[in-house]
Amino acid sequence: MEVTAEILQGDSPEVLKGLEDNSIDLIFTSPPYADSRKDTYGGIHPDRYVEWFLPVSEQLLRVLKHDGSFVLNIKEKVVKGERSTYVIELILALRQQGWLWTEEFVWHKKNSYPGKWPNRFRDAWERLLQFNKNRKFKMYQEEVMVSMGDWAKLRLRNLSETDKRRDNSRVGSGFGKNISNWVGCDKVYPDNVIHLATECNNKNHSAAFPENLPTWFIKLFTKEGDNVLDPFAGSGTTLVAARKLRRNSVGIEIVPEYVEMVKEQLRTSELYLFEEVEAYESPES
Repeated sequence: MEVTAEILQGDSPEVLKGLEDNSIDLIFTSPPYADSRKDTYGGIHPDRYVEWFLPVSEQLLRVLKHDGSFVLNIKEKVVKGERSTYVIELILALRQQGWLWTEEFVWHKKNSYPGKWPNRFRDAWERLLQFNKNRKFKMYQEEVMVSMGDWAKLRLRNLSETDKRRDNSRVGSGFGKNISNWVGCDKVYPDNVIHLATECNNKNHSAAFPENLPTWFIKLFTKEGDNVLDPFAGSGTTLVAARKLRRNSVGIEIVPEYVEMVKEQLRTSELYLFEEVEAYESPES
């Protein structure tokens, strides 16, 4: 399947106006955080962040398909010893704009830097906020299933009588389980915590996330031939991941140097696809 990948230079709200209504299946992005990367993106003050972001999200709401998803990677910073509330304020503002705040995933950074602070511990996670236009949206959960793990071999070997029927929690929570449902299963659905190391390779960008992060969400919310958008493309990781998974992609980036870097990244990923197809069509005997 032939796929397209395009990087557009300019300011996201304006460039987005050139995209068609209801044309995108998944928006995955990590915009500049408040007061971060001032030398590159100017640094948006937390008090102005919602005002700055809403023109972007207005266009995203327009271009996203009715059954598509918008995943926003973002994290509050500490200001004068207190967590900023700009992400919470942004969530509320997006709901007012017409978005449904459907889910919140957590990216656990397995290799977060150690350190010592007087009143807190190291930041080892970031938010991944899922927004939708409708309550029914495309989701391919089977594509991200995980192994049952070794515990199941012993646990499911000898089932008690209570394991063979729904066993309600004794604390009165209303939750219950039937252990026998897992017999014969190799894989299960994952939880909403994603355990990935941060990007350690030099990508010539101060905020590059690991390729496996957008890859996971692209698998979850799209299929081959679908359209993926990153309105803050940065080093182009989302576009590269989409291309490798045979999804069409478009990215927007305001910094010219990064645009050229993304173009090179896409050329490399195109070679990756070509070599993969060659290996598939000409298998070794």
